[in-house]
Amino acid sequence: MLSSTAFPGQSPLPEAAPLSLCAREPHVPADRLVAEMVPPPRFDSVRFDTYVPDPNQPSQSEAVTVLAGFAAGLGGAHATGSGRRKWFGSKKPAAPTGPRGVYLDGGYGVGKTHLLASLWHATPAEPSLKAFGTFVELTNLVGALGFQQTVRTLSGHRLLCIDEFELDDPGDTVLVSSLLSRLVEAGVALAATSNTLPGKLGEGRFAAADFLREIQGLSAHFRPLRIDGEDYRHRGLPEAPPPYTDEQVTRAAYATPGASLDDFPGLLEHLAKVHPSRYGALTDELGAVCLTGVTAVPDQSTALRLVVLADRLYDREVPVLASGLPFDQLFSDEMLNGGYRKKYFRAISRLTALARDAKGLVAQ
Repeated sequence: MLSSTAFPGQSPLPEAAPLSLCAREPHVPADRLVAEMVPPPRFDSVRFDTYVPDPNQPSQSEAVTVLAGFAAGLGGAHATGSGRRKWFGSKKPAAPTGPRGVYLDGGYGVGKTHLLASLWHATPAEPSLKAFGTFVELTNLVGALGFQQTVRTLSGHRLLCIDEFELDDPGDTVLVSSLLSRLVEAGVALAATSNTLPGKLGEGRFAAADFLREIQGLSAHFRPLRIDGEDYRHRGLPEAPPPYTDEQVTRAAYATPGASLDDFPGLLEHLAKVHPSRYGALTDELGAVCLTGVTAVPDQSTALRLVVLADRLYDREVPVLASGLPFDQLFSDEMLNGGYRKKYFRAISRLTALARDAKGLVAQ
């Protein structure tokens, strides 16, 4: 973190220094991981009627109608909960008809997470009977609780929503597929999203076919729902602001309550020491993230950690102000054309949105 309190020819900075992400090493108990499986703060207030479909993309309006009906259909008793207790003898309640899962298939920024969170909110069940998390958060939960305990924890739920299902990690995909199989057997309804690879946009149901192939044992439980459109984060909005100077970023950090200030390379090194399941806690109560000296990410492992941090910052609507390289130059061409490219494109899109949000932090 920068330690100088004044710049040549400028008035001294206030004495109260900003926070530093590099000074944080949060411990996150397993019960917090479970309790936080709800839509992130950015999506607290979203509902189906706050989703604004693109009039040129009829699939968006159709998705709202289908998902609203899906939510309404989840209002009955859980297959392993109170509904079963109404039966006597060995006879079990009839299995629900039709798919008990829906898969939202589409590119970046078409509002899949908005719709997934709206489904969670619209499902008629107590929050404790609904779970919402990213694929990474779900795998972190399994890591924290163990497979069997995760099954027991989630099997009483009415609905499990999985955002950003990762099709590019075979090991974790098999793990989560096994988990979902057990939850389906317990009567849990499923909903998931995943991004179409950038090179495959416009090629129909690539993502849906890939998703269903990877979880082939569960294919019959999912109805693919295609959502076409352009990235709303860039729809009709100005280009991301160019990077600022170190001085501008530092002054903004000192002037913004709850802001952090870190040297970007130092932050990347610190992320390697903190498990990604703790990145949410790393960003607790931040008013803004200020970064100096942004450079290209040096390797794939570092890049993937940065993607997770970008997701947590975006979920929490934390503005990001930076000096150095613009965010669209974070990842090399090799990374953007490789197997994890969808993650990197998502990170660029989200960091660009957060950079716009930070524009007002800099004194004009």
